[in-house]
Amino acid sequence: MEVLTSINPANGQALGQVPVTPVAQIAPMVAQAQQAQKAWGRLSFDERIAFIEGAAQEVQGQIEELAVLLSKEMGKDIRRSGGEVSGVAYGAAHMAQEVKQALQPENQTGGQMVYAPLGVVAVISPWNYPLAMANNLMIPALVAGNTVVFKPSEETPLIAQAYVNVLQKHLPKNVLQIVHGAAPQGIALVEANVNMIAFTGSQRTGKDIMRRAANGVKRLVMELGGNDPMIVLPDADIKAAARFAVASSFENAGQMCTSTERIYVHNSVAQAFEQAVVAVAQQYKVGPWNMENVNIGPIVNLQQRQKIIDHINDAKAKGARVLLGGQNHPEHYVTPTVLADVTEHMLMEQEETFGPVVSMQTYSQVPDAVSKANHSPYGLGAVVFGHEQAQEVAGQLEAGMVGINTSVGAGGAPWVGAKQSGFGFHGGAQGHRQFAQVKVISTR
Repeated sequence: MEVLTSINPANGQALGQVPVTPVAQIAPMVAQAQQAQKAWGRLSFDERIAFIEGAAQEVQGQIEELAVLLSKEMGKDIRRSGGEVSGVAYGAAHMAQEVKQALQPENQTGGQMVYAPLGVVAVISPWNYPLAMANNLMIPALVAGNTVVFKPSEETPLIAQAYVNVLQKHLPKNVLQIVHGAAPQGIALVEANVNMIAFTGSQRTGKDIMRRAANGVKRLVMELGGNDPMIVLPDADIKAAARFAVASSFENAGQMCTSTERIYVHNSVAQAFEQAVVAVAQQYKVGPWNMENVNIGPIVNLQQRQKIIDHINDAKAKGARVLLGGQNHPEHYVTPTVLADVTEHMLMEQEETFGPVVSMQTYSQVPDAVSKANHSPYGLGAVVFGHEQAQEVAGQLEAGMVGINTSVGAGGAPWVGAKQSGFGFHGGAQGHRQFAQVKVISTR
């Protein structure tokens, strides 16, 4: 039997194994999900939610245990892992109620619009938030009356399996199934007879999913990462902007889709901003999840670590100023790095680095900053710090989510990307409805 070995990113040692799902078994699993969906879809919202609430209550009793496993497998510090698991445990029931409200029938002139289940939803989720991102896709799908076949990242199979084990104890048989493996398993699931694919991951994989889903005209909800810009206007609160820039760039070791990756700061405040950024960044500590006061954990794997280092070295070779770090990277980690004078010719400006790097450059005219910020195929999030022109600049930024003097995302709103960062979206009433089939029933 082929197995998938999970590796502790802090030391490269094996944590555990799960059996790889044979490709030949995936189509039959989807067929089982189709059969189970018939009875699951006939249940009321409250009946489906009751199953989910039971599972969430059990997760609440396992928060510490699951947080430790998440930290060991993904690398983030225990405080952040605990927050992720707690958010899933205590937020699932609330999200389920949100979905119920979003999918209530709507009266129309001469009839009614209802939201019916789609069928089987394939959920393919990433490793950087292995519970939260999966949960954000699975809960709306299940409450809407769909069954789910879930493929977690091959980097974090143990925490995914532990969570699914709890859910499966409470859900009817085959309402939720899990597929383990890498690209062959993902391809087989996408090409199976599923009705919808909900995916969070890379742009390259997202494009491949679109091609494979085309023949079946399968519904898609995809979040495909970002290369998020931040604009610092002349009248910005420099200390607040610097704190945000570092926190956003370094969060989860920079392994976050809405991490700030490109910072454009007005030349009149550039020196003060650079100094403030370095002062904040120097306070961050690198280390494993169980070390006290750690802010930045290991990079998830050696391939991703090398990509970050290559981006840093490319920027240095092309003239970027190193204000902090940039070298002497410990094994399995990347030294927190602050770079200035980054240009459009550097890999760091063109691609998502996904590491603990603050990347800055200056501008003299606000329209130039907006143009540079928008010069990317990505459009997930964007942030502007300032006052007088902040609202105007925010309106010009090509992103699905924009923050003014704060991070992106608003309570009750969808998580949505623009341009090549998203196809469809999830979260909020509008996002929840994408997991259902709109049906218009006319009466006479």
